[in-house]
Amino acid sequence: MPADDRPWGRAEQAAAFDAIGDRYDEAFPHKEGQLAAGAWLAATVPPGSRVLDLGCGTGLPTAGQLADAGLRVVGVDLSAGMVRRAGANVPKAEFVQADIANLPAGEPLAAGAFAGVAAFFSLLMLRRAEIPPTLRAIHGLLEPGGLLALSMVEADVDDAPIPFLGHTIRVSGYLRDELRQVVTDAGFDVIEEDAYAYAPASTDVPPEQQIFLRCRRG
Repeated sequence: MPADDRPWGRAEQAAAFDAIGDRYDEAFPHKEGQLAAGAWLAATVPPGSRVLDLGCGTGLPTAGQLADAGLRVVGVDLSAGMVRRAGANVPKAEFVQADIANLPAGEPLAAGAFAGVAAFFSLLMLRRAEIPPTLRAIHGLLEPGGLLALSMVEADVDDAPIPFLGHTIRVSGYLRDELRQVVTDAGFDVIEEDAYAYAPASTDVPPEQQIFLRCRRG
């Protein structure tokens, strides 16, 4: 894992999600926005395409949804525990433990290898300074005209610690106009935008405003 210049960094973030495990899906049982964005991606890329689930978590629902649609799915997550759960939940997909801000070059993450990328709430886990280069890296992983389904929680924060299911994680976010600009600056055309007011099942997690962008590589 790459060195982190913060006293609290990637290793702590991964350890929190290792410990949270399946409680994540229990806290977020209703994922209408994520399912709708995943369905758009599955229906719009060519049949049988390679697609990437960036920050795949337990593999549910997105990697499973895309694999069930007949797509060839690669999932990436920083948490080794989440990668193990994803492999058990979605055996038809391939999963890789990696830092989404420092993706390893080459197979299965070769440049231009994917028709679509799903990045649902994964960029939240990065510092704001890391988000534009990560979006540019996603741009490079997509084939020309490839699609990106992206979601973030709307919040004007950068690397802020928050309590989450009995642990502390650090998150970043943007207000929606700024998020759209960051995505556009990284080389994407925003096709459509949706927003959902979301109240998690767990009282340990506050309500949030979720933004979903459907984008095409420009």
